[in-house]
Formats: sequence, structure tokens, C-alpha cells
Amino acid sequence: MNTINKIKNEIGENFGGPAQKLSSHQFTLDDVPDLTGKVAVVTGGSEGIGYGATWTFLRHNVHRLYILSVSPEVVSGAKEAIANELGQEAADRTIWKQCDMADWKRVEEVAEGIGQHTDRLDILVNNAGGGVMTYQETEYGVDRHMAKTAEEGNTVRVTVQASNLHRSAPKDTKFESLEELNRDLGPNPLYERSKLAGILYARWFARNVTDAGHPTLLMNATHSGFVDTKMSKQDIHEPYPLAGYGMSHGMAPFKKDQFEGAVSTVYAATVTGRSGQYINSPAVPEAGSDQAQDEMLGENLMELVRKVYQEKNQLVPS
Repeated sequence: MNTINKIKNEIGENFGGPAQKLSSHQFTLDDVPDLTGKVAVVTGGSEGIGYGATWTFLRHNVHRLYILSVSPEVVSGAKEAIANELGQEAADRTIWKQCDMADWKRVEEVAEGIGQHTDRLDILVNNAGGGVMTYQETEYGVDRHMAKTAEEGNTVRVTVQASNLHRSAPKDTKFESLEELNRDLGPNPLYERSKLAGILYARWFARNVTDAGHPTLLMNATHSGFVDTKMSKQDIHEPYPLAGYGMSHGMAPFKKDQFEGAVSTVYAATVTGRSGQYINSPAVPEAGSDQAQDEMLGENLMELVRKVYQEKNQLVPS
């Protein structure tokens, strides 16, 4: 790809409005296929990019949609908005589960509850934290409802929210120990490292699940661009009380709305037939940084996740 096209993609990926038409790969929320009969889970699905995905799935006839969110007030507002815009029938297809994704026990409880309520899962959007995985995992570490859905001939798609900011992740990142993870690197490096982890996770999954005999189980990481969400309007002021105004106010005219911000996630959740991609908005696959392509770094990450989860989970009362 020549320099001009790279610049066009960079602009199209990150900014809203007409800028998105500059991208080499086009996709809009109107291009989403019919989702009749499908079941989806969206973490953080009641506001921001998550709500953009929720609204779109319902508009395209998803059979059942589980929204995992911390705040019942936000969910209530989201369901009211859906009822007003798409009708009460659409709102009734949503099921809210209160869940803080940092609370491992609660995540397990919610996952088990969903498993008892449905025998399939077609779409999992990790918009607000880690994925919903239950005790009922297959030997290759995938929720059995996803595996069952795939084995019945359906494609199961999982998305992870990443960011172009992964390019600035600390160069000494090794994902070798909890002590390394717990270093106070400052707000930006911590965020950048987490987004790098999202891409590495998707590519690890592609190698170890999709390419290991499960071609209809797909996972991809996405970049949404600069989106007008609570994080960029309010939360940014916690680490940066003054400098945050550049993001919350200075960038406001150029930001995407929550629906524009959801495009790459929705594409990865409903259309793509490949796994292990890093998809930039609206539907542009990119290699990412050298770190994002480092398979050993991905293996380190997943081994550390397994180790920390096993050790810490034993310390949490049942």
C-alpha cells in the first residue's frame, strides 16, 4: 500500500463523518446481514460503542441479546431508547445482567446463568473487559456453548476492543510476571499495553483454536477510532484533569458518534470469515506493531493469564 493510501486509511479509521469514506475497505451498519435466530452477548452494551453494537444487532433481528453492564440505570435508559427507536419487541429481546468484568466470581456466575438460559452463542463482543468464559470449557479453552454452536455448522465470532494506541505500548513488555503487570507505568502506557494484549489474544486464539481444527470459531481485535464516549468526555479527566480537555473538547468536532465507532466491531462480529485479524474502522485489516505480531509475546500473555487466574481465583471466597 502506498503512502497516500496509508494516510487515507489513517484518517478514515480515526475520524467521523465523510472522513470514513477515505478508507480502502468500506462497510456500514446497513451492510450487516440478517441475524434472525442468533444469540449475542455484549459486555458494556448499554452505552458508547457497546450500545452502537447492541442497537445494530437488534435492528438486524438478533434473536436474543445479553447486555453485561455495571449500572442498572444506564441499562434502563438504553432499553428505553431501544423501545422508542426500534419498538418494544426489540427491547424485549434484550436481557440485562449486572456484571463488573473485574469481579471474576461474578463473571463466572453470569456466564453460567447465560449457559442455563440458552443452548447457543453466536456473537461475543468484549467491549468492557475480559470475555465470558465458564467452568464448562472445552479441552482447548472455549466456552462449550460457542463450541456447540460452531459444531452445528454456524460461525461463531468473538471481538476484542483494541486500539491504534497499542503501537506505543512499552517496548520492554514481556508479559512474564504479575510484578511486571503491576508496575505503575502511568495512564497512557497502561492503556496502550492493554490494547496490545487484545490483539495478541485474538491472534493467539486464531493459532490455537481456529487453525487447530475449529475453522468456524473466529476471534478478531478491532480499532474504533476517536469516538465520543463517556471515556473520552468524562473519564479522561481523572488521569488528566486539565490536559484531558484537549480530548474531551478540542477533539469533539472530529470524533465519531457511538454508531460510527461501533462499525469495525460490528463488522468483526457479523461478517468477517477470518480469525486473528486486527481490523481498523470501518473494515481495514492491518498488521499492527511489531509487538502485535510477536507470537511468543502472545504465548507469554496467555500463559500469564492462565497462571494469574488460577492462583488468584483460589483466593476468592465462593
